[in-house]
Amino acid sequence: MEWKRKSESEIKQRVFDALKTNVNYRNESILGIPGTHLDSKVFSEEISFVREAPYLSTLVQNPNHIGCHTLGDSESYFEGTHDLEREVIRICSENILCAAPDSIDGYVATGGTEANLQAIWIYRNYFIQEYQASLPEIVIVCSEDSHYSMQKAGNIFQINCVLLPVEKETRKINQFAAEQILAALKENGVKYIVVVSNMMTTMFGSIDDVDLYAELMSKEGFEFRIHVDAAYGGFYAPIINEFNPINFQHPKINSFTMDAHKMLQAPYGTGVFLIRKDWMKYAQTDAASYVTGADCTISGSRSGANAIAIWLIFAAYGKHEWFEKCSTLERRTTWLAKELDKRGISYFRSPLSNIITMDACQITPALALQFGLVPNDHKDPLWFKIVVMEHVSIEKLEGFLAELDGQVVLN
Repeated sequence: MEWKRKSESEIKQRVFDALKTNVNYRNESILGIPGTHLDSKVFSEEISFVREAPYLSTLVQNPNHIGCHTLGDSESYFEGTHDLEREVIRICSENILCAAPDSIDGYVATGGTEANLQAIWIYRNYFIQEYQASLPEIVIVCSEDSHYSMQKAGNIFQINCVLLPVEKETRKINQFAAEQILAALKENGVKYIVVVSNMMTTMFGSIDDVDLYAELMSKEGFEFRIHVDAAYGGFYAPIINEFNPINFQHPKINSFTMDAHKMLQAPYGTGVFLIRKDWMKYAQTDAASYVTGADCTISGSRSGANAIAIWLIFAAYGKHEWFEKCSTLERRTTWLAKELDKRGISYFRSPLSNIITMDACQITPALALQFGLVPNDHKDPLWFKIVVMEHVSIEKLEGFLAELDGQVVLN
């Protein structure tokens, strides 16, 4: 499908038509569904500005988007807004990540953490069901720069999570160290690997080499599947870099996490999980027999308003305006990088990224606190990062640079 910008009237028409297609608890004799509109005493939809606002109207009508609507059967009560979520999944997978039409399943999760958990849950179950793997034989492998949700997933699903060291200057996997670690895993009976490769890490904006991961796993003879954590980079890296190779055209990549409440600036609770067709079945929960189509998501019931929020952003921008926004952020980040170069400040920046991560030894704690610079570790920071987003204007960056020039760093 095409990702096109829509007018304000087209956007309103589409969302309000979807809400009309959903069940109306107030006007219809619906007796068995426990979820309803939000409490009308507190969240009235009769207020004029609510009636005119697609997102607020959806929030008040409170459609339940339980399940994965790309699979087929879903709760008919909310079919209108389910359709809009399906469009979100298609734009993410086909327009941004280059998937073939209708080749991807997915849903709007509660965030990037849930989407990463969903992937690891699916692959753990796949190895168990298809290979009769035991839990000690399955391991999550990712870089030390990966999001902490990978370790959380290992704890929840009772499989080990192994972090591979990276080079300080490049943030790339240290291949020699990785080979030694993987050989030791093989020696200790590990046979199956859930690989999590990053497309812009949280702290550095660095991008992992998927091909290196595949080479390392194949060399040791592991059975493996690759999930890409693009929670931060999913709505930026493939847009700003037309030659981005990390997408569904890569034969080794099986699934993605994207996170709309980061770069897309959607409300919190708008992660996106995407996976190739015929894989969601490994998370199928048949015990949810009262749900049409059953359920295969970690979150179960979830707010349809979150999916609509993403759809609204896509419709307001379209592909070309979103590229322009990302390009502005890239140019602004390049300007900051040049200013830091003039001052001899050490930093890491992945090519085209809008994250700059500075060596903490050149930044005073007071300066970091004043400008809300995020440390890699609050107890013992080695790095402080700046994320150049829309609110991070040149004027604000100039203010930071002026204070940076005046600081006194004690070595």
